[in-house]
Amino acid sequence: MQHDLVIRGGTIVDGLGGEPFVGDVAVDGGKIVAVGPNLGAGRKEIEAQGLLVTPGFVDIHTHYDGQVIWENRLSPSSGHGVTTALMGNCGVGFAPARTQDHRKLIQLMEGVEDIPGVVMTEGLTWDWESYPEYLDAVAARPHDINIASYLPHAPLRVYVMGDRAAAGEKATPEDIARMAELTAEAIDAGAMGFATSRTLFHRSSSGDKIPTLDAAEEELTAIAAAMQARGKGILQIATDYNAGTDLEGEFAMLQRIAGGTDRALTLPMAQIHSNPQQWRDLLGLIEKGNAQGVKITAQALPRGIGLLFGLELSAHPFCLTPSYQAIEHLPLAERLERMRDPELRARMISEQPVEGASPLTAFVDRYENMFEMGNPLNYEPDPKNSIASRAERLGVSPQNLAYDLLLAHEGHATFFMPFANYADGNLDTALEMFRHPNLVPGLGDGGAHYGIICDASYTTFLLSYWTRDRQRGERMRVPEVVKAMSHDTAAMIGLDDRGVIAPGYNADINVIDYDNLALHAPKVAFDLPAGGRRLTQRAEGFVATIVNGQVVYRNGVPTGALPGELVRGAQSAPVAQRELAEA
Repeated sequence: MQHDLVIRGGTIVDGLGGEPFVGDVAVDGGKIVAVGPNLGAGRKEIEAQGLLVTPGFVDIHTHYDGQVIWENRLSPSSGHGVTTALMGNCGVGFAPARTQDHRKLIQLMEGVEDIPGVVMTEGLTWDWESYPEYLDAVAARPHDINIASYLPHAPLRVYVMGDRAAAGEKATPEDIARMAELTAEAIDAGAMGFATSRTLFHRSSSGDKIPTLDAAEEELTAIAAAMQARGKGILQIATDYNAGTDLEGEFAMLQRIAGGTDRALTLPMAQIHSNPQQWRDLLGLIEKGNAQGVKITAQALPRGIGLLFGLELSAHPFCLTPSYQAIEHLPLAERLERMRDPELRARMISEQPVEGASPLTAFVDRYENMFEMGNPLNYEPDPKNSIASRAERLGVSPQNLAYDLLLAHEGHATFFMPFANYADGNLDTALEMFRHPNLVPGLGDGGAHYGIICDASYTTFLLSYWTRDRQRGERMRVPEVVKAMSHDTAAMIGLDDRGVIAPGYNADINVIDYDNLALHAPKVAFDLPAGGRRLTQRAEGFVATIVNGQVVYRNGVPTGALPGELVRGAQSAPVAQRELAEA
């Protein structure tokens, strides 16, 4: 008897944190059926001697809600070993939605997630109204990797309340009852849970606050109770704790909602540079909540949350000056020619910036924490190499140096500005976060921030930098990193059927040339609907990525297979594994 696929002689890192071991992995019918030495032949075989064999990575924080409609591939995530991606985070998405609300939802996603409105206008088919119909539309299109989804609060609230939601009005009892009813419907259709945002940072492209910002406790409790009645569904809540002024009060409310409805709660977390110790306070509250029986997990990016600036991107140090805005519509080559004019240069450097619609534009002139992105990439740059420090050594202003660097490389230069998790000028804080028992890696934001962030590559970075390449501090072990990106993230969202190399689990697998695993620099591609722009980032070293038993990428090149499935709701562990755990 032949197996569908055998991965032969690899070093298996099984996702459970134990020591790697050499063996074969056999796959039949999209499941792992055997792990061990000298397994039988396969109709297809992958020679993995000297290579790592790991579970596929599970990315719990993405925004592919639009991309899954117009595209088969969930890039860049699928190029970095991710085999399951969870979308709908932060309460933004496109269902449920009536025709008259389409524009509102596009503007909201444009502002919150930096996806050009024209891309969504052309790319979204809108052949749904209800959330179950949206999931059916996602399932009808073939994809390279597996997809799961939260019910997003913003479209739900707009669907029920109309303009009153955008105006920030309090939901009536009738509104709340209807939202709870639609939440139950979404859970029955396969939503992993419910996601919302309570942060001022999230605004539409017109500057309006996200319509979920002021949702009352009774509204959120009713929605969570609707999931409780179905016996499944988790809460994902992005909050800034009333702009950082009420950490304990806001957290207590969220804990009451989760604890009172027996729902697991997950919260994005980062070290905010203006209050660099608050994350410790939050983790302390999370520890206490778990000790009291409420399941609460933080998710954090294992590197500095970094904005990318450049003339081809959404922002750069001079993008808010009137002189630049007068030429920003021009093709890159023509803009470069204009910017080389000494008079325009002097004006652009001296002008006061106008206010930008996106909160991210507040960071465009923070030169003390801005770095030129070179080759090789450096996501842990030394503060002495910031643009401000370099300018001081050269005896010029940071503005003049930044201007010169922007014009270099025919306008393709990129600046990296870590605005969170980097207050100390190194990644020691990210390491401390990563190792906390109530935290899992996330916040890569794949499918969003197309012109300013490219953090979906964090899985490759975690494995290559944190276990092999780091020079400025402690490293981690390969088994703990693989476990965090596969088993731990999958378990946190209730996908217990994946994230482990063992019989009965989904055959979502990576075969990795660890010694040569590397990140390429982010680059701009114009391959979205309407010729829209996005940042992409390639990796080397993924010899094979396997989804549901089929090889979807070989050495980073698509094979043409599109076996990805819509994952509808929580999934149980294989029977043998459940019995072992119970024993």
